[in-house]
Amino acid sequence: MKKFIFISPEGNTLSPNGQEFENLQVIGIVEKVNTEDEALKILLKENSWIFDGEYNVAEFICYEII
Repeated sequence: MKKFIFISPEGNTLSPNGQEFENLQVIGIVEKVNTEDEALKILLKENSWIFDGEYNVAEFICYEII
């Protein structure tokens, strides 16, 4: 079984002095799956806030965690 992490390039953050920077945000980690597609389905099923936040799922970056 495999573990995958999903990140999004749609993030912004504020530095302590108030400057805004683009960054990557961790969306979630899915464990005990066989494929990236299976992991994405589980991620979306278990985290409705992803749709509520209007994230563009097509822009998610997925890495297998070893």
